[in-house]
Parts: sequence; structure tokens; C-alpha cells
Amino acid sequence: MEEARKSGVRTYRDLIAWQKAMALAEQAYRVTRAFPDEEKFGLVSQMRRAAVSVPSNIAEGFGRAQRLDFRRFLEMAKGSLFELQTQAELSRRLGWLKGDSLAAMRDLAHELDAILSALIRSKGTRST
Repeated sequence: MEEARKSGVRTYRDLIAWQKAMALAEQAYRVTRAFPDEEKFGLVSQMRRAAVSVPSNIAEGFGRAQRLDFRRFLEMAKGSLFELQTQAELSRRLGWLKGDSLAAMRDLAHELDAILSALIRSKGTRST
């Protein structure tokens, strides 16, 4: 995207949103290692897919030529973020996610939500 390149952002890897999303995905993989084995194809799989979807949508949107396409993918990333937050909350309620791991995921998710919201706003509603 031309405007992103003018601001020093050359690839999606330069986006703070993508960097934070990757950190959150790593955290999701780490914390779900300790979940019960019977959840391997349940909540573990769901959380990992949602976590990977966040940076993936940011990257895919960045690669689109139109501002509105990028915005749409950012909105999908935010939806996946909310999905992951819900799954993390369920994990907390079940006693599988707690302490520092829970705090780290919550803090990173909250920060990423704010970054994505600002990035979405910056894309406006124009199609250029």
C-alpha cells in the first residue's frame, strides 16, 4: 500500500499490529501446551486457530491493493482476537489458564485491540 510505504512500513512485518499479533499467537501456543490432552482437538485447536488468524489476516490485508480490502481484513483480525479472548476466558473459568499466563494474554490482547481499532479508523471508508 502506497500510504504505508510512505510512513516507513515496507512489509506487513513492519506493522506493530502484526508484531503484537505474532506475540499473542506465540503466547496462545505456549499456554495451551499445558491444557488437558482431551482438549487437543477441542479448545486447544480452537484457540490456536483463532490466534494464528489474527496476524494472518493482518498480513493478507496488507497485501491487498485497496484500502477497504485492508480494513476488511483488519476487522476480521479483530474478530479473531475477540474469539481468542472468549476462549481464553473459558479456559480461565475451567481452571486451565491462570496467573501470569492469563495476565500476559489479557494485556497483549487489550493492547492489540487498541492498535487494531486505531489502524481500522485510519483506513476510513474511502476506497483508495
